[in-house]
Amino acid sequence: MDFKDSILQLAERVSSLKESIQTEEATKNAFIMPFIQILGYDVFNPLEVVPEMDCDIAKKKGEKIDYAIMKDGSPIMLIECKHWKQDLNLHDNQLKRYYVASKAKFGVLTNGIVFRFYADLVKENIMDDIPFLEINLEKIREAQIEEVKKFCKENFDLDNILSSANELKYMSEVKKVIRSEFTEPSPELVKLLTKRVYEGIVTQKVLDQFTDIVKRALQSHINDVMSEKLGIAIKATEAAGAPIQTTPAAVEQKEEETSKEEEKASKIVTTVQELEGYYIVKSIVCEVIAAERVTHRDSQSYFAIFADDNNRRPICRLHFNNPNNKRIGFVDENRNEQMESIDKVEDIYNFKKQLLEAAKRYV
Repeated sequence: MDFKDSILQLAERVSSLKESIQTEEATKNAFIMPFIQILGYDVFNPLEVVPEMDCDIAKKKGEKIDYAIMKDGSPIMLIECKHWKQDLNLHDNQLKRYYVASKAKFGVLTNGIVFRFYADLVKENIMDDIPFLEINLEKIREAQIEEVKKFCKENFDLDNILSSANELKYMSEVKKVIRSEFTEPSPELVKLLTKRVYEGIVTQKVLDQFTDIVKRALQSHINDVMSEKLGIAIKATEAAGAPIQTTPAAVEQKEEETSKEEEKASKIVTTVQELEGYYIVKSIVCEVIAAERVTHRDSQSYFAIFADDNNRRPICRLHFNNPNNKRIGFVDENRNEQMESIDKVEDIYNFKKQLLEAAKRYV
């Protein structure tokens, strides 16, 4: 089994077993030790993996890191473990203390599901505040798997990893800035874009007016790009070769129907969050049905995701029109819809079981 398959298999294990894991020790045994083994290190060989390694500092004794990955007698990576339900944001300072006391170049803080990889890119021997790589096994992407693979025993190259870490760190920060700008454009961005399109004097009143314009323009641009990538459903219908009637009455009726459809469609705005939700659902259900079979259709009431471009094969519905009351709906075989509230788009991952059950109906 190759590295990618091993990681994906561990991800499935995490999702299926986590509710039965009650302690931090059980988290180590079920999730973290297998992860270390996938990296190619023998967890039972103290020359490769040292459990409970001393990381004492001058003012505090008895400090121990959960695992230290060794190479040539020295630690190259520290791994601090927490129970899978633990919020890792509460424990990064603990890993930072251990990092200072060791000669390791990398630190990993994990609860068995989320793995945060740190280095000392800003100041040598002082662990950075921000991880250069963070993965969630339940949402892991192929590009992230390739980055984790660099930590494998057979691939480990300090200079190569540090070079990648530096790039990943800044890429992550730039993406955060971009995401923030698309959500709430900064005054600097609004001013820059306004000056490029507005011919008059750019006063504060003009900037206030353009703030909303820029925000909507950015969102509209994303929607346009996504629509191009997704394709337009009507093309598939035309490609199916539906017969075309060309009598005057038929043409007139068709024009009237088209006009009504265009009027209706003009009131439908597919948002970035709806498309994000679609991709999340698609990534989940492709475990049981082919990804190309998962399609969507927007309406004024909800954003529908179904199989085979057939609204009689629903997977779920996204009710995102009210930003303060987001819901995901599941339609049963009797066409009854059960609603579940979510706070953010990423919460869709919490309904993996229901989504897979819905998709399995169309296998």
